[in-house]
Amino acid sequence: MASRRVTFTINAFFGDDEIELPFPDNWALAECRMAGHGRPALTPDQIRAALSKPIGTPRLSEMARGKQKVCILFDDLPKPTRADRIVPYVIEELHAGGITDDQIRFICAPGTHRPLLYPEFAAKLGADIVEKYLVFNHTVWENLVYKGKTSRGTPVWINREFDSCDLRLAIGSIFPHGSAGFGGGGKIILPGVAGMETVEYHHKNQTQNAGLARVDDNVFRLDLEETARMAGLMFKVDCVLNEKREAAGLFCGDFVQEHREGVKLAREMYSTPVAKDADIVVTNAYPDEPQMGRSHWVVRVSLKEGGDAVVLTHSRDGQNLHQFSSRFGTDYGGRNYKPSGGRYPNLAKAGRVILMAPFLSKYDREDAGPADKVIWCKDWGEVLAELTSRHGAGTKVAVYPYAPLQIPAGVECPTPEFIMGAATCPEPAPTKEFEPAKA
Repeated sequence: MASRRVTFTINAFFGDDEIELPFPDNWALAECRMAGHGRPALTPDQIRAALSKPIGTPRLSEMARGKQKVCILFDDLPKPTRADRIVPYVIEELHAGGITDDQIRFICAPGTHRPLLYPEFAAKLGADIVEKYLVFNHTVWENLVYKGKTSRGTPVWINREFDSCDLRLAIGSIFPHGSAGFGGGGKIILPGVAGMETVEYHHKNQTQNAGLARVDDNVFRLDLEETARMAGLMFKVDCVLNEKREAAGLFCGDFVQEHREGVKLAREMYSTPVAKDADIVVTNAYPDEPQMGRSHWVVRVSLKEGGDAVVLTHSRDGQNLHQFSSRFGTDYGGRNYKPSGGRYPNLAKAGRVILMAPFLSKYDREDAGPADKVIWCKDWGEVLAELTSRHGAGTKVAVYPYAPLQIPAGVECPTPEFIMGAATCPEPAPTKEFEPAKA
């Protein structure tokens, strides 16, 4: 049978490989790409230019003068930031301000995710940085300093090493987030380098107006920004990404002001026309493959009731361990573990969930749904065999090639219920047509 092919990227940080997957010619396809697809990466000169014009702060080289201890935070592996492409230019700025290499240390800000190992530090920062500078992991459990409470009552416990430095900066990205609106800005502090007590209180109590792409009146974000201010974050560098995780925009300076400017570009770039009532939805978890749930919102939006959801996730380490909400026994887990309803409610609409993943534990498969609903396939040949066994000519397929970077066009501020699959939330209108099936 003749076929059409769709290109996907997989293996974030460990290859960023492109694969082409065939679909039968007699199926109708809708490849739903974000508006910023194909936007070029910034050149080195453009990165330097952006760093030379911070928003709301002096230039980093000026802030560095006379400082003794410099801490650079960076986000962990589930976050798509290519820090290795930004760090050299940040260090240039620090050197210009008189900072020497032995005055600089890096801290991974994973929040309640697991710590990173050497190969992951090297993938994130570049092996040369890991060999030349001290690079530490943060832990939510100890080596914390208490800074007081936010105006909303969140107790602020912050990484001790970060607190000890007199120049505190961070590198991250602005990308869609179901509670904070977008990642980036002060979120690298909470949960990034905060204590578990801080994370727990904030996540359980500061939820008003939280939602995907919602920022200005979002209490979840406003409280984490107050926390970051109390922690003393002085300078932030944030990227807005294209579909290859490259920095297509760069904003820096005061972590609130630069974030709001970056969000304007993020809304524009990540906006995606959606297809409706598809028989099959194929959603790729790249570039957040260890957290495939970030790719599931498209199932709720595009799949007809009882259709097939295909989730591509090529995380070499399986799904991410979350010390706050992961399962640590048959029916118990972290402080925010919820045993009822499943971990991925957006998959409830699907009749079958087909997971294409080379590495996937039984634990991860159980989280995706009951055994009679979830099918694990290690390659596309197995997936296509499952699909063609039930679907024939005229099948409508919606494809989202990098769903964690995408937000639905037509719904400016989806609520958490939108992400979690509640039936009462506003949904985007259909804006992407299916290409006709071939006879």
